Amino acid sequence: MELEGRRVVVVGLARSGLSAAAFLAARGAHVVATDRKPAADLPPDVGTLASHGVELELSGHRAETFTAADLVVVSPGVPWDLPELQAARARGVPVMAEIEMAYRFARGTVAAVTGTKGKSTTTAALGSMLAAAGRDARVGGNIGRPFTDLLEAQTSDTVFVLEVSSFQLEGTQTFHPHLAAFLNLSPDHLDRHPSFEAYASAKARIFENQTAGDWAVLNADDPGVLARAEAARSQRLTFGAAPPRGDGAFFEDGEARLRREGRTETLFDRRRLRLPGAHLATDLLAAGAAARLLGAPPEAIARAAEGFPGVEHVLERVAEVDGVRYFNDSKATNVDAARKSLEAFAGPLLLIAGGRYKGGDFRELRAPARGRVKAVLAIGEARPLLIDAFTPVCPVVPCDSMAEAVRGARALAAPGDTVLLAPGCSSFDMFRDYADRGRAFKAEVARLG
Repeated sequence: MELEGRRVVVVGLARSGLSAAAFLAARGAHVVATDRKPAADLPPDVGTLASHGVELELSGHRAETFTAADLVVVSPGVPWDLPELQAARARGVPVMAEIEMAYRFARGTVAAVTGTKGKSTTTAALGSMLAAAGRDARVGGNIGRPFTDLLEAQTSDTVFVLEVSSFQLEGTQTFHPHLAAFLNLSPDHLDRHPSFEAYASAKARIFENQTAGDWAVLNADDPGVLARAEAARSQRLTFGAAPPRGDGAFFEDGEARLRREGRTETLFDRRRLRLPGAHLATDLLAAGAAARLLGAPPEAIARAAEGFPGVEHVLERVAEVDGVRYFNDSKATNVDAARKSLEAFAGPLLLIAGGRYKGGDFRELRAPARGRVKAVLAIGEARPLLIDAFTPVCPVVPCDSMAEAVRGARALAAPGDTVLLAPGCSSFDMFRDYADRGRAFKAEVARLG
């Protein structure tokens, strides 16, 4: 991909946009980086782009900048139907996601993980398993470092372990993971995608360029995943709770096992995991199966799985104060994720939920909440929906801030209870992102101590 002297527009200046702009400029492109936000609302690193020769257009987009470009690179947070992007496409300007651009410079193997819930845990665990096997495994994409940041000093032996979202996948053309894991599928991001089917189709693009020499790792217990993988040309390996009839990864007698070509081996002892929740164990099962397909030996997989500490903001144990445990699952940004978070605990629970509603039916949380949740502390724009959904099951306390919610939960909790942040919503009404929300929760818990 020739960049020298080309006019490239980078849209969106969060992590991926900053990385892409610097990468492109270093390869001789004339880069214009644009964002609707003013400089004061953007990361401080935006100011360093000028030293790379990047031109900034902030506080709005200019259509003429897009239509005059030779290439437009889009960050995940930018809507794909942005009018300026539509104008660029109409003029024949190539428009692609940051992961698509980075892929065209990648020399190693790509392993990509998508799904509605569990991507971060599975991606991080897969990277740990490959690292334990001595591989040059680089973890990033939608978590941690952008794909572009992982390219430095790569070799043909490098394995890029990427979490990929629907926002990233909808902007791909040649992106071709050797291993593609699709964990689960439920309604999410319906505030951005026009329909559930559009969201699911974006996810399924992970298989678009795979061939018979590649692998698709699929959730055997999710019909939606299996249906979207029907057209994939790759080899398939499923994972699920029960032993399959043929090959696949599964749990049996307290162990995670893998059966391939009639031979069964143990990947790890489920009873020795450090993470709460059956869904996190399933994420590690998927990671173990993927790691084995990529050549990691079972002993390395077991060592990494049993020592895996989890991912920040994913059922993260924060503290115990006066006999009450506090868990941060700020990354539970949809209804299905919140349900799995609730089901990870027997109770009693004080649930902090809410934020910006992005689809789904909160009434689906009534069943796991009944007899388990003592009260819901409702925050953010979704408070009316939460009051409607939970009132038949338990008290709902509207709160104006995270501080008020944490203090309210402490007042209602007794020793032995758990306070759980599982929002079921995005964070953008009150916080910069889910990580900012999780850090705010942890800071308030720290003040209790």
